[in-house]
Amino acid sequence: MSIMKFAKIFTAAALLALGVACGGNPTENEGNNNDTQSVEVVEPTLLYGIDIEGYTIENDTVRMGETVGGILGRRGISAVMVDRLDKAAKEVFPLRQIRADNAYTTFTRSYTDSLGEHSVVDYVVYHRNAIDYVVFGFVGDSVTVECGARPVDIVRNTCRATINSSLWGTIMEKDLPYALAAEFEDIYQWTVDFFGIQPGDSFAVIYDEKFVDSTSVGIGRIWGAEFNHNGKQYYAIPYAQEEGKLRYWEANGESLRKQFLKAPLKYTRISSKFSKSRFHPVHKVYRPHHGVDYAAPSGTPVHSVADGTVVFAGWDRGGGGNTLKIKHAGNLETGYLHLKGFAKGIKVGSRVSQGQLIGYVGSTGSSTGPHLDYRIKKNGTPIDPLKMPQEPAEPIAEAHKARFEAIRDRVIAELNGQEVAGGVISDDEIFGKKESAEVAPTPSTETK
Repeated sequence: MSIMKFAKIFTAAALLALGVACGGNPTENEGNNNDTQSVEVVEPTLLYGIDIEGYTIENDTVRMGETVGGILGRRGISAVMVDRLDKAAKEVFPLRQIRADNAYTTFTRSYTDSLGEHSVVDYVVYHRNAIDYVVFGFVGDSVTVECGARPVDIVRNTCRATINSSLWGTIMEKDLPYALAAEFEDIYQWTVDFFGIQPGDSFAVIYDEKFVDSTSVGIGRIWGAEFNHNGKQYYAIPYAQEEGKLRYWEANGESLRKQFLKAPLKYTRISSKFSKSRFHPVHKVYRPHHGVDYAAPSGTPVHSVADGTVVFAGWDRGGGGNTLKIKHAGNLETGYLHLKGFAKGIKVGSRVSQGQLIGYVGSTGSSTGPHLDYRIKKNGTPIDPLKMPQEPAEPIAEAHKARFEAIRDRVIAELNGQEVAGGVISDDEIFGKKESAEVAPTPSTETK
């Protein structure tokens, strides 16, 4: 949205006309008829598409329990105008989507008339996030609702680091965006055991970082990564073998995706491993523990590690409390014990997909604290979830190998800080809209 005011231009034109009218005897300018006078037009200063001249601008935050009517009513917007706004916003940005703790900005204009001085709010800008916003306009009798986005600068960064304690700790030490840890977990969730990270493990990554007014507001595309864990090197090369579906692949073209996720919940810690004889903290006896205990806060989301069908969802009288059991291909069955509760729609017979939310960490049954007891059986026999071998998904097809390998070589060169022949890769190349042999423009880079 762009709202322009022409008062300055009109005033300048009026003064120019007045100067001509009061200029005296025309003969004084005789011979200068070709002279012209220019009027300087000052470009307006815009904020969220609004000319800020004449406005008092204030920032505030939506508080818990506040209503849109209450926020606007305190600023002189009538209930009638709020009702009109609600109707106008339905198709653009429904007012019910406004959330507590989000910021908003008001534009207040002051004026004087025969009754004295007054202030009126012409615009309220609601900030959906660090980039996107919605402008609610109340100029005159009109009500407008328009969405906008702040300009974002993208910087392509590369970094390499050795882990001293944990992945999160290293990312904090290196002053890297916290979102990188979550991206690593998403990309490598089938292949890297993030509960078994050891000092000396290392990583390298190429990523886009987003900036608004020189402030980092998140990350964008991961252009490639390398993770060294337990003496093994795992690359992540971005490539869309299926149209429109970006996946990450090993350097040899094998998929990073596997039949089973490495763990059914996000990064926390293992409090007890698979054992044939473990001292039970509740019953005070030694007996087998055919699962892996993941200590996590109560309510932590739990996800299915693979596609399958729910065969049990209820109370396990053997001490498991709220328990889910899911049947998978290959005569495999996974169990999720001590849950606080099940996700909506999860019941016996439900089909679930890999990564789907199925429940929440709890401490039901025989438990001394919130954790997930995760188990796997093959043909009815318990196996250690941390040692289960599994095959990768379908690899890069023969028809894609040449283009994939060209992209792979350039990604690895960039990860190693080497000069990239042909320039760094682009989205068009990853998604097959441009041949990788063509030279891509090199964006600004920064090594951390």
